[in-house]
This record gives sequence, structure tokens and C-alpha cells, in this order.
Amino acid sequence: MTSKDRQRELERARYERVQARLAQQQAAAKKRNKITAAVAAVAVIGIGVGVAFATSSGNKTDKTASASPTSSPSDTSSAPTTPAPTSSSPEQIGYQKTGSASKDVGVPTYNAADAAKPYTATIQFNSGDVTFDALTTKAPYTTYSFKYLSGKGYFDNTPCHRLVTQGIYVLQCGDPTGKGDGGPGYQFQDENLTGATYPAGTIAMANGGPGTNGSQFFIVYKDSPLPPSYTPWGKVTVGMDVINKIAAVGETDSGQNPGDGSPKQPVTIKSVTIK
Repeated sequence: MTSKDRQRELERARYERVQARLAQQQAAAKKRNKITAAVAAVAVIGIGVGVAFATSSGNKTDKTASASPTSSPSDTSSAPTTPAPTSSSPEQIGYQKTGSASKDVGVPTYNAADAAKPYTATIQFNSGDVTFDALTTKAPYTTYSFKYLSGKGYFDNTPCHRLVTQGIYVLQCGDPTGKGDGGPGYQFQDENLTGATYPAGTIAMANGGPGTNGSQFFIVYKDSPLPPSYTPWGKVTVGMDVINKIAAVGETDSGQNPGDGSPKQPVTIKSVTIK
């Protein structure tokens, strides 16, 4: 090989080394760009999730729909709420004593066989009767508690303290004091929440957070967008016209949540009959 050929060989080898180095640099640059893009995407997703949580946290059930969700719908979203319990633990099953009772009728002793029996209840309002089927197989503790309280006259001659005519469309009852912060002196766990929806005619529990059901409940008179946080336990079969007439008269706006206040037409539960 001549010196000239040797020189050409060396130049070609150097050129190939330079090209190989450039290729490596370009590959590294592309990898860095991908990582940067991925990090940026994660950041954007994180911001989105933060916004979602911030938005949803502002929609938690708040005020008592006449009691804080413990038994009534109310709050920022005007969801049903009832008085905050002394303590609450969603993991606890059964009736747990808490606070003082608005009307002391004791605490029920759960009987699974009796709780499973279907029943129909009629609420005699001062403006007419409303009859519903209790969902005993889906919400046995809830329906058993209602039957117990009804049998003790707990709901007799008690006012319904809350009517919401915007957003969630509910009439809330179940606090003997009529203030929306009363309960039976015990609380129990949520039930039947998986996939729960609240079409017109639904009867559900108001509460002050998970596992704080008491005596306050609400009747939905128009399909409601409430989140699945309130135990649905009954379905009105007769008397929706009674509730619709009450809603048509409107509420005495509390000023805190538009369309949320006490019914303009006084609503009283005269008695409850279980069959």
C-alpha cells in the first residue's frame, strides 16, 4: 500500500469515527427530548388531577338538608347533611351511640332475619300521604332503623326542615327539632352506594360524612345529580304529587345556598305506618 493509499485509509477511518460519534450524540439528544416531553406531560396531568380534586372537594355534601348529611342533604353542593356526629368510623357496622337524641327512643338491636323482611311504609304528611317500598335487601340496617324509629313514634308530629328547589331537588325530614341538626342518638354505616343514582321518587339518608347515618332522610322529587354518597333505601310508589305540590310552593331561601331553605308551606309528618 502506498503512502497515499494509507493516508486515504486513515482519513476514511477518522470520518467514520466522527459520523459514529455524531449519531450517538443525536440519539442521546432525542432521548433527552423524549424524557423532557414525558416529564412535561406528567406535570400537566398532575396539574389536571389537582384541579379535579380541588373541584370535587368543593362539592362535598355540606349543610344539613336539614341536618348535616348525617341525615340530610346540604353544603357547598347543597347536598343532604345532618349534624356532625360525636365520632364516626365508616368501618363500624351496626348502631353506635353518639351525641344526644332529639327524641330519645333508645337504640335498636339489629335482627338480620327481621331486617330482611320487605315492607311498605306510608308517611302521613299534613298535606297528604306518601307511600314507598323499603329496599330491605339492599339497605337492611337503614330500613330496619327507620322501621324501629317509626314504631317508637319518633317521626310523629315532626317538621320537615329543608326544601331544595335548585340543583338537587329534595325535601328533607327526620329531625324532631326541625332545626336540621338533630338525630336519634346513634349512627350507622352507609349502604347500597355502589352505582347509586337519585331519580325522582328516591328516598335516601342525609348524613354528615361517611358512616354517619341517623334519622334524617330526604325525598327526591326531580332527578338529582347527587354523588353516590347517600344511602338510597326507599322508592316512592304513591304520593309524588304531594311532594311536587310542596316543592311548587317553594322554599324560604336561607341566603346561604340559593333555592335552599325551609318549605314556604309548613310540612309536618303526622305519623308513619309500616305494613
